[in-house]
Amino acid sequence: MPPRDIIIDTDPGQDDAAAILLALGSPDEINVLGITAVAGNVPLALTQKNARIVCELAGKTNVPVFAGCDAPLVRKLVTAEHVHGKTGLDGPALPDPDMPLQDQHGVDFIIETLRARPAETVTLCPLGPLTNIATALQRAPDIAERIQEIVLMGGAYFEVGNITPAAEFNIYVDPEAADIVFKSGVNTTIMPLDVTHKVLVTLKRIDALRAQATPVCDAMADMVDFFERFDTDKYGSDGAPLHDPCVTAYLIKPELFSGRFINVEIETLSELTLGMTVADWWGVTDRAPNAMFMGDVDAQGFFDLLTERLARL
Repeated sequence: MPPRDIIIDTDPGQDDAAAILLALGSPDEINVLGITAVAGNVPLALTQKNARIVCELAGKTNVPVFAGCDAPLVRKLVTAEHVHGKTGLDGPALPDPDMPLQDQHGVDFIIETLRARPAETVTLCPLGPLTNIATALQRAPDIAERIQEIVLMGGAYFEVGNITPAAEFNIYVDPEAADIVFKSGVNTTIMPLDVTHKVLVTLKRIDALRAQATPVCDAMADMVDFFERFDTDKYGSDGAPLHDPCVTAYLIKPELFSGRFINVEIETLSELTLGMTVADWWGVTDRAPNAMFMGDVDAQGFFDLLTERLARL
């Protein structure tokens, strides 16, 4: 079976870096057509830079990186330096990238790629706010039926919120964009906090990364060691959740995950619950299902995969 063509849409972020590296270390399963950066964890000037830093760390300078939207559709940007540090990739000392940023806007790259490739052969993998994806769908409605699948990290049901009591960060930053994506009719799979909070970067798992003794694994260990401190203090857990690589792990080994095909709506009006993913997990409404909402994961299988694939780079 040929590798799956994907576009990674991202706001790196240490966990975004892990997702990108996992994809780049799995060429038999995943072919990364390009990476589009969006403002989110840190502003766009840093996310586009960080995406190139990660590609260079992996030795994959042939992967084109594009800058996308620098602000949400209608709201002021909210960032997360309190989690990821002022650069977004705090932890290791990584050099500035030499590889160029592409001149084309990330949204235009998404549209052009989907129109040029056979229908339903390109998967979009958003790891941050959904601004770029929603903008592409607004500018070019014809691409919706050409997308094979959207596999995204965002939202929550049982775990509720991590940036407000009701909302997960990626959805909260641009709820209007999320609303557009969830109403697009595109085949969508969601990795919510309910899954990502089960893949915890424990000291044992960080040691397993360091034991590979490669520059990529050492850098990733330094990254997760940095942001692990924030989440262990916040949640009182044994380690920090590693959110975004759940997306690329699913594309490589979908059997690691389980969930339900349900209706998911985005709250865009309430000040109290803005950005909430209203997930009809129990089927108590008559709203039509529109997303595969994951609920569980084989956490050790996930980390075994991550460690093995990063060690290849």
